[in-house]
Amino acid sequence: MLAAERGAAANTLAAYRRDLEGAEEAIGELAAADGSAIARLGTHWSRLAPATVARKSSALRQFYGFLVDEGLRADDPSNALPRPAARRPLPKILTHAEVDSLFSRAEEEARGDSPAAVRLLTLIEMLYGSGLRATELVSLPLAAVPRDAPFVTVTGKGGQARMVPVGGRARAALSRWLAVRPEGRFLFPSRNGKHLSRVRLFQLVKELAERAGIPPEKVSPHVLRHAFATHLLEGGADLRVLQTLLGHADIATTQIYTHVDSARLVALVNERHPLARARNRD
Repeated sequence: MLAAERGAAANTLAAYRRDLEGAEEAIGELAAADGSAIARLGTHWSRLAPATVARKSSALRQFYGFLVDEGLRADDPSNALPRPAARRPLPKILTHAEVDSLFSRAEEEARGDSPAAVRLLTLIEMLYGSGLRATELVSLPLAAVPRDAPFVTVTGKGGQARMVPVGGRARAALSRWLAVRPEGRFLFPSRNGKHLSRVRLFQLVKELAERAGIPPEKVSPHVLRHAFATHLLEGGADLRVLQTLLGHADIATTQIYTHVDSARLVALVNERHPLARARNRD
C-alpha cells in the first residue's frame, strides 16, 4: 500500500519494515496482537529517544489502520501505543568558515584531475550548491544532467520530480567530472554497474571533513543540505522558494530553518515595523 498508493521511497519502505519487524520481535505476531501486548512496547522502547518512539508508533498506527481498512481486523489496538511529546530537532549547521575549509580542501585535492578527487568535489558542490538529499544525488541518472542548461531533474521523496538549479561552481565541477567519469547510466557509477551508495557518500564526506580539520561527526551529506538551506535563508531567500528547492511537501518542514536566521529577523522587525520607524523619527 505504501509503495503502490502513496508512492513511498525505497528508504521509507525499508524504515517501515525495520520498525514493524522490530516490534514483532518484541511482542510476537503483530497482526494478532491485542492492546496489552501493544502496551508492552513502551517498556521495550523506554531507552529510545522520543522522536524514535514517535516514528515507531506512527508506523504501527498506519499498519493497524491498514488492517482495519482491509477488513483483516475488526479493532485497532494502536491506542495503547506510547505517545511521546517529540520535538522536531533543530538541524545541524556549518559555519561559513567551516564550509570554506571543506571546499578549500576538496579543491586542493582535485587540482591533479584525479577522478576520485574530482568526483568528491562534484559531490559536495551539488550537496551544498543545490541542496540535494544523499539518495537523490547518488541515484542521479546521467540523462538528468543536460549539457546546456543550469538545472538537473531530480526524483525526490514519493517519486516527485523537481528541477534543481546548479550554480556556476557546481557546473564547472560537473564538467570536469563528466570528462573523466567511467561509463555507466548513472552520473556517479560504481564498479558493480549501479551507482555510488549512500553509505559510501557518507564515508567520503566525513573523511574529507577530517582532512579539512573539521570534526567528522559535524559533517554529513544531510548537514550540507541543511547548510545550503540555512545560508540561502540568511541571504534573503523566500521560504516558499526554499521549499521548492528542497522538495518539501509541507512548508512546516522548511520553516525549521528560520531558527538560524533569528538575528536577521529581529533586525528586520526593528527596522521595518511601523512603531520602530516612528521611534527612529523621534
